[in-house]
Amino acid sequence: MAIPATQIRRGMVIVFEGDPCRITEFRHHTPGNLRAMVQAKLKNLRSGSNFEHRFRAADTITKASLETHNLEFLYQGGDTYHFMNTENYDQLEMDADTLGDGAQWMQQGMKIVAEYYDGRPIAIDLPNAMELTIVETAPVMKSATKNASSKPAKLENGVSVNVPEFISTGERIRVNPNTGEYLDRAK
Repeated sequence: MAIPATQIRRGMVIVFEGDPCRITEFRHHTPGNLRAMVQAKLKNLRSGSNFEHRFRAADTITKASLETHNLEFLYQGGDTYHFMNTENYDQLEMDADTLGDGAQWMQQGMKIVAEYYDGRPIAIDLPNAMELTIVETAPVMKSATKNASSKPAKLENGVSVNVPEFISTGERIRVNPNTGEYLDRAK
């Protein structure tokens, strides 16, 4: 489906030079008496490379037709991650490159949403919050408050995040895996 380049929006996936690309940033620009243009930053979903492209207002772009499927993470073998499609119980493999930064957050039994293009998974959406246990952090300070300062903490999956000073080793916390930010203590 072809649409004018002026309708580009952040997060949209388009087909650019035969590859699916996600728009990460865009700016509609009309310089003086010249023709309008759209300056866009794109991320190639197959190769993972980021690049910029300038579209003229008269250009047309093709939106990529993506399918989404719910997957459950089963296990990891080397650089290969094994998933099960929860709709039809098919099993599939994804490599660490396809998962990108999401690979470090994978836990057995975790449910994710995968985007498919031409029958192959190209990207995943992680949940907005995950509960993890802190395995290593500095001792608790007596006068610590939530807004005072933060300290690094190593989680059970090996990822390090910054947590408030009052959090101690062994506590379960909620983390946003998309940004790597501490949210709160797990209840």
